[in-house]
Amino acid sequence: MAHTLTDMPLELLRAYRPELTAPDDLDAFWDETLAEARAAARPSTLVDVDGPLRALRVQDLTFTGYAGNEIRGWVVRPHGDEVLPAVVEFIGYGGGRGLPGEKTAWAAAGYVHVIMDTRGQGSTWSVGETPDPHGSAAAFPGVMTRGIRDPHDYYYRRLYTDAVRLVDEVRTFAGVDPTRIAVTGGSQGGGLAIAAAALAGDAVAAVMPDVPFLSDFPSAIQRTPSAPFTEITRYLSVHRDAAADVLRTLSYVDGAILARRITAPALFSVALMDDIVLPSGVFAAFHALASDDAALEEYAYNGHEGGGYRHWMKQVAWLDARFGR
Repeated sequence: MAHTLTDMPLELLRAYRPELTAPDDLDAFWDETLAEARAAARPSTLVDVDGPLRALRVQDLTFTGYAGNEIRGWVVRPHGDEVLPAVVEFIGYGGGRGLPGEKTAWAAAGYVHVIMDTRGQGSTWSVGETPDPHGSAAAFPGVMTRGIRDPHDYYYRRLYTDAVRLVDEVRTFAGVDPTRIAVTGGSQGGGLAIAAAALAGDAVAAVMPDVPFLSDFPSAIQRTPSAPFTEITRYLSVHRDAAADVLRTLSYVDGAILARRITAPALFSVALMDDIVLPSGVFAAFHALASDDAALEEYAYNGHEGGGYRHWMKQVAWLDARFGR
């Protein structure tokens, strides 16, 4: 964890609203991408998993995401037939869905908890089961530069589409109230929550990104001292003529641009000593929201771990109030 403020002073962060230009065809790009994925969709499957968690029901989920690719996940829920709200969680950079029943807190709080595996990751700090069958041109190790010269080829086009398709599927699950679906996640997972809330429209009723990654790219790739943003920096240090193409691609997935489409209630968190996701990127996305009900929890002495379990307890209270729990 960093031990000094890594970004601009707090009073400037609270006013930070970078002038980021959205591509002219942003809406058409995402409308076409999602329409293609939905046309290729096949029915999802849920299979009960035997294990030691007898107080909760754990199910192995398979659904189709980008290009009809199969994506894995878990569904963890209380036993019984009650129709419940759902929390869809996306995973941080390098991680996967984990082992069955590894995450139980949201289900123990009375929600249907849906955990999406992350295509082509899941081998850095938690296990995953979903490959990314799409190749890319030359790229720096990691996923940040896969296909980065063209938005149609970019890795995060595929991953954002997976996230939206999962929201589509959760709305159809037995025992889920389709009007009460929240999205959440930390770091990359927070960036995916922003993307899902922006691109799935009114299907998402609340969004809770923690220290969200993938925002304010023009500043982040120049100023962030730590990976993964530095994957792009290193790529550009070799591909010296690629900056215009790369920045154009990133504008299609920048959370501080996509957040302009979010009207759902939002609870963000930011860690002011974070040197992996600079606070300015979080503030940029938060300030871009079109939500009337939005709050940002600041953790002054934390790095990328953010508010941890203490913040999760705040999330539960906040979501309970909005979902009538």
